[in-house]
Amino acid sequence: MAQEVRGVIAPGKDEPVRVETIVVPDPGPGEAVVQIQACGVCHTDLHYKQGGISDDFPFLLGHEAAGVVESVGEGVTDVAPGDFVILNWRAVCGQCRACLRGRPWYCFNTHNAKQKMTLTDGTELSPALGIGAFAEKTLVAAGQCTKVDPSVSPQVAGLLGCGVMAGIGAAINTGNVGRGDTVAVIGCGGVGDAAIAGSNLAGAARIIAVDIDDRKLEKARSMGATHTVNSRETDAVAAIRELTGGFGADVVIEAVGRPETYQQAFYARDLAGTVVLVGVPTPEMKLELPLLDVFGRGGALKSSWYGDCLPSRDFPMLIDLHLQGRLDLEAFVTETIELTDVEKAFERMHHGDVLRSVVVL
Repeated sequence: MAQEVRGVIAPGKDEPVRVETIVVPDPGPGEAVVQIQACGVCHTDLHYKQGGISDDFPFLLGHEAAGVVESVGEGVTDVAPGDFVILNWRAVCGQCRACLRGRPWYCFNTHNAKQKMTLTDGTELSPALGIGAFAEKTLVAAGQCTKVDPSVSPQVAGLLGCGVMAGIGAAINTGNVGRGDTVAVIGCGGVGDAAIAGSNLAGAARIIAVDIDDRKLEKARSMGATHTVNSRETDAVAAIRELTGGFGADVVIEAVGRPETYQQAFYARDLAGTVVLVGVPTPEMKLELPLLDVFGRGGALKSSWYGDCLPSRDFPMLIDLHLQGRLDLEAFVTETIELTDVEKAFERMHHGDVLRSVVVL
């Protein structure tokens, strides 16, 4: 039988979010209903609210979440009621050309729940990234649920559902940061700090954090940065080169998503070095680089979607590292809030006052 729960919706472009009663149907074949325990407030949710992703309003916001499986539909075998899970927005199909080539993190046919959650008047909701977790319960495809050690705090576990995984994966999975490498990270918000933490985990010898906000640079040091550069005051490319013996970094991770910072990343890398774009650009942005420089500098220019992660592989491993004291996920949580505080959390995010606000239910 369908259930009525509270959830946060974005009713229209740039309109304030509001808490509404959401109708969650029983899970159908391949689906699961998850009782949400915590959900981070991510920039992607703000992009949905602003109409930057699509105009399929109203949206049920929230996607960076952890909780307990309440019920599952027919044919579900990987998770069961009572399992503690992290939700992910890239449930792999196992059958597309990427999956069949052994590269499921590039899956071209990721899936979501087929049924729709609605308002009480029957209005269908578009769940953010196919999840919609600013709600007491949500309906997802069972493949979006990854079982992890239940002893971890939900408010930190959920962060792997998007931003923290994107940053750590950009360093480890996409950038292939290795022992002794030099790394520069441009943009020290949640994703950038996670890339710093990931580089530190991978054994990078030097990690250079670049931002225009000294508060963020101070936080970056606590995450593992060995050097910081305020690019409002100093030329970032020159500073990175000076800190790397004049050569540039082995891996430069761009966590802003703007043409000007991407150009900085391109020229701040060593010859045959790697640039990783994990910051999300907007559709109208254009990049111009001399093609001779692209050819002559060699190396690799990569983009990183969700940190090229495979949830079934990466989530349990990172949770284990956290429980061992080797990955401080608590450091990413600035505050815990209620559902009614999401609009205020967006404002604090816009002003750069938080690394992550986390809704706790």
